[in-house]
Amino acid sequence: MTVLDVRLWTVVCRFDRLLPERGVAALVGGVQVAIFRGFSGEVYAVGNRDPFSDAYVLSRGIVGSRGGGPTVASPMHKQVFSLVTGECLDEPGVAVPVYDVRVRDGDVEVAVP
Repeated sequence: MTVLDVRLWTVVCRFDRLLPERGVAALVGGVQVAIFRGFSGEVYAVGNRDPFSDAYVLSRGIVGSRGGGPTVASPMHKQVFSLVTGECLDEPGVAVPVYDVRVRDGDVEVAVP
């Protein structure tokens, strides 16, 4: 059986243009996405909207870790979100969307539903 990948991938930028532990914002399919590159080369994509302030600022957040997992702290009120699950680690029940992201031929690609 062959499994087809039918997601629509959008090229956002070249991987080497992303600075480690810094975020960038991109508009993908009408959705603002915050993209982060870790020191080991891993790439994450979450929604750019901070659900507490309703501002599109997470790409400007402070990247860190909590419990061994990568996180971003909102620059507005400092709530911390997992870059893997999108869950807010300070306020249970609140989350930002997580998007599929990949590096292909040196390009960072994001898929939004």
